[in-house]
Amino acid sequence: MKYYSLNTKTHKVSFKEAVINGIAPDRGLYFPELITPLENDFITSIENYTNEEIAFKVISQFVGDEIDTESLKEIIKDTLVFDFPTVKIEDNIYSLELFHGPTMAFKDVGGRFMARCLGYFNKDKDTKQEQVSVLVATSGDTGGAVASGFLGVEGVNVVILYPSGKVSDIQEKQLTTLGQNITALEVNGVFDDCQDMVKSAFLDDTLKSQNLTSANSINVARWLPQMFYFFFAYKQLKQLNKEFVFVVPSGNFGNICAGMMASKLGLPVKQFVAATNVNDTVPRFLETGSYHPKPSKQTISNAMDVGNPSNFVRIQEIYNQSLEELKAHFSSFSYTDEDTKKAMKDIYNHSGYVADPHGAVGYLGAKNYLTTHDDLCVFLETAHPVKFLDVVTDTLAIDVPIPPQIQAVMGGEKKSTTISTYEELKTFLLNR
Repeated sequence: MKYYSLNTKTHKVSFKEAVINGIAPDRGLYFPELITPLENDFITSIENYTNEEIAFKVISQFVGDEIDTESLKEIIKDTLVFDFPTVKIEDNIYSLELFHGPTMAFKDVGGRFMARCLGYFNKDKDTKQEQVSVLVATSGDTGGAVASGFLGVEGVNVVILYPSGKVSDIQEKQLTTLGQNITALEVNGVFDDCQDMVKSAFLDDTLKSQNLTSANSINVARWLPQMFYFFFAYKQLKQLNKEFVFVVPSGNFGNICAGMMASKLGLPVKQFVAATNVNDTVPRFLETGSYHPKPSKQTISNAMDVGNPSNFVRIQEIYNQSLEELKAHFSSFSYTDEDTKKAMKDIYNHSGYVADPHGAVGYLGAKNYLTTHDDLCVFLETAHPVKFLDVVTDTLAIDVPIPPQIQAVMGGEKKSTTISTYEELKTFLLNR
């Protein structure tokens, strides 16, 4: 399998090179040269396969011969160490819970998979001489998942950039208390500033000696494994004999883009709905046909506080740069914090289900879609409500038990370095 840059399609690399490079030299995101649909018999009999077998079938073509079969199966086994249950909320609306992993967020899948791929590629290197630096920007959950996935991986140092004051207390603890090979940089700015710094670092010739790679969803090894749980949801709910609609709380759009890749592989999905907060770049694009990013605004669903979503260019590539083709399979709605809190209350009062702010935005997207359709909507519950404890307790007036995964970091000492500019990041990396 080869990957090409979405900026210069003649620039092609292997899966290994795409993982290690993170982003192409021309600043383009990597995209697979071929997408070969899976056999129809596999889809129709998916309930007969384990999650590990499904994941191997889904990811194999994108890895190719870069990782041998047994090692890839072991990577998948080590990645999928938790469950992905679906929960009925009301008629035609289910939650797909993606928060049962180590950091209680959907990004545990991509973080763990990428860490193990990079560990595999580094296994024959002299890690003392060839350290790899993983540079990642986070609006909340990515950093914790990457930190957990890469903690203690030999030959890999992780540097996480996060916007000061714009992640939850628990998210910050997951970024800043682990130590070892994990370093947190607190940026005076918003997520888009963090993301721009990371992208600039990859293109800075003076940093080539640092062996930089990214663990954001711009990295193919972070992005593509997110296809897995769309198949897992279909496996669980296939017997309902309804057409599937996936509603994805969306910020950087890597998650929903992975779902679209699953659809290209043959997963029967009628429609994708991107539910956003007031950072509505994509909903506005679908309305006007003009793509105009704007600075992100802070909300209670902070993991979606993205004004210029990186992965939207991949979505456009999937749909052949055609707005008409895209709109036939994709819709998007945006909601305010007030809408989100009301949805959290409605869900809890009607079903007893405690949704985090991101899941509540997904629920709103499902309700929006079902005003004119009668399909099965599965919204992705991307993080455990405890990660947004203040919002959940204030909105629902309930106590949320603290799971062991969260208790383990709550008492840790915060260690971070504050920066404001790209030059400060560059100086930090050169002086490590």
